[in-house]
Amino acid sequence: MMHKRYLRWVAIFLLTFSGHFAHAQNDAARAEANAAFEAVKKVMQPGPVEIKLIDQAVLKVPAGEVFVPMPEAGRLMHAMGNSADPDLLGVVLPEQGNWIIVARYEKSGYIKDDDAKDWNADDLLKSLKEGTEEGNKERRQRGIPEMELVGWAEKPNYEAPTHRLVWSAITKDKQGQNSEQGVNYNTYALGREGYISLNLVTDLKDLPQQKTIAKNLLGQLEFTDGKRYGDFNISTDRVAEYGLAALVAGVAAKKLGLFAILFAFLAKFAKLILVAVVGGGAMIGKLFGRKKD
Repeated sequence: MMHKRYLRWVAIFLLTFSGHFAHAQNDAARAEANAAFEAVKKVMQPGPVEIKLIDQAVLKVPAGEVFVPMPEAGRLMHAMGNSADPDLLGVVLPEQGNWIIVARYEKSGYIKDDDAKDWNADDLLKSLKEGTEEGNKERRQRGIPEMELVGWAEKPNYEAPTHRLVWSAITKDKQGQNSEQGVNYNTYALGREGYISLNLVTDLKDLPQQKTIAKNLLGQLEFTDGKRYGDFNISTDRVAEYGLAALVAGVAAKKLGLFAILFAFLAKFAKLILVAVVGGGAMIGKLFGRKKD
């Protein structure tokens, strides 16, 4: 039986998230959000726990964090304004906090990392902005606020010895109704057959403290034997059609705009959490009844 503190946490999360959609003109979006969280609370796995990421890696989720597997993670992401993503592995949520980490695996093939020294950060940013605008088309159709890419929070940085890539971009509501800015903090681990990405989405002002969470989680990600970057066999393995720069400018341009919508909710989450804790007792009881540990 799941510990009641996690049930209470989910109730608070649900109440706050539902409030995010209160202004939306699309009733279906609100209903979808409620259904998604009902599904999430049934399958989430509290840490510490080891999560097998398909046949590629193992992720050690620490105490105080919760892993949501597929397909429930996909329902949650779609409710937040994202398109269906066949590469989604799951999401990590905090027991307490205002962030979410999106885990994906792209079977791209072996990615050569020799172009990292030649990339142009300005060109990469331009491509990301174009990808975000493309993502706004679907958000308009679903009655969800459009997002805008502001600039870099951290320019792309690649560590060759560990085969890890990190970059971070700032987002905000395009209409300007919310002056606060969010951030996508992206960490990548390259493997023999592709890469795993862990995308932290949070409030920009919290990034200095919370990016440590993403980096620590990345450190708890280990490819299995035979799937590591160093296991590449040039005579048998497929090489990706793109290099590291495309993980930022090309491939990520299609994904960043979709993840950016999460900030519209997360910015409100931190503010409303105390209200939900104080005033949500009756609703929590209604949602879950009396449950034992």
